Amino acid sequence: MAKITNVKGRQVFDSRGNPTVEAEIFLDNDISATAISPSGASTGAFEAHELRDQNKNNFLGKSVKKAVENINKKIGLSLKGLDPNNQSKIDKVLLDLDGTENKKNLGANATLAVSLANSKLAALSVKKPLYKNLGKSFSLPNPLMNIINGGAHADNDLNIQEFMIRPDSAKNFMDAVEKCFLVIQNLKSLLKSKKMLTNVGDEGGFAPSINTNEEALELIVNAIEKSKLTPGKDVVICLDIAANELINKEGQYSIQSSNFTSVDDVVGYYKKLTSSYPIKSIEDPFAEEDWESWKKITAEIGKNVQIVGDDLFATNSKRLKKGIDNKSANSILVKPNQIGTLSETLEVVTMARKASFNTIISHRSGDTEDTFIADLAVATESSQIKTGSLARSERVAKYNRLLRIEEELGNQVKMAKI
Repeated sequence: MAKITNVKGRQVFDSRGNPTVEAEIFLDNDISATAISPSGASTGAFEAHELRDQNKNNFLGKSVKKAVENINKKIGLSLKGLDPNNQSKIDKVLLDLDGTENKKNLGANATLAVSLANSKLAALSVKKPLYKNLGKSFSLPNPLMNIINGGAHADNDLNIQEFMIRPDSAKNFMDAVEKCFLVIQNLKSLLKSKKMLTNVGDEGGFAPSINTNEEALELIVNAIEKSKLTPGKDVVICLDIAANELINKEGQYSIQSSNFTSVDDVVGYYKKLTSSYPIKSIEDPFAEEDWESWKKITAEIGKNVQIVGDDLFATNSKRLKKGIDNKSANSILVKPNQIGTLSETLEVVTMARKASFNTIISHRSGDTEDTFIADLAVATESSQIKTGSLARSERVAKYNRLLRIEEELGNQVKMAKI
């Protein structure tokens, strides 16, 4: 088998124009592969450490020269001569070399770029598509497309961070994309008719000046109907509350406006929204340490609504186990850069599936042209993928990759069950 001869790190840039880490790994048979780490804006406290230089004279403190240096000096030397097909061993070397629980020494942006580049290289070395080298059975994920942005992703008055659609009646992935396309285009027309801006936010969704959650939801329902699709049947609405950003010191939440209300009021509000609108998924309805509130909302509406832990779980098996034991959610958002290696990511997916949790493979708001998560979603038979709207090439690249996979699988293709 071919062996690793060199590992090179470099500073490149994400979709927000901020520096990030790319790793390239070389084999002794002249094959090489690259991977790029994404970066989040709304980040939880339990995510693995993203190493930035903090030197205001270099890219206003956002440069990643230390992380790149860690790849070029420490990681490269440790991986030289190893077989890329042994992913667990490669990742163990990275974990041992870092020596901390949250990747504070090397930086999760460095370890992830190397880990994913190695996985791509392993697939190339055995002449397999990446998804086929990652898994044994496959399905296409249902897209969660961001169509209206609020919160940390937009400059408007909406507190809820993302309003998304999911095309539940899609027969295949191309059909799923078309249904989303129709809703997005009709929403754009509606916004224009109301003299609202159709500029897009970080993840490609529209970011108009909307004052209330209900106004956004009404617009989406109207856009679905205008597309000659049935709300709640053909297309459903999914929310990302990002409640970490909306809690005060007293444990009260400002989900609706700047006014903070009690947990019971918030639960009541979610129940009202889900009974009034075709909402089938709520991500991060409460803050990352408010376990009891998570348990309460899951018990109240979890039979009919997907309750998704993002900041709550941070793609971390220890936190996921606690959530499973406490019945604090029924689904998990999986972001590889929250944990820092592919092996740890796959461990979380396996644990979630054993507990009958839905797994949703996700991008970050500061993403790149790297399409690794598309192959990951197919290989893990994850029910959904969250990678932004049908806009901005770093988002669309993932959809295009999934369409190519669908074509390649041919008659074997199927949509994942939700």
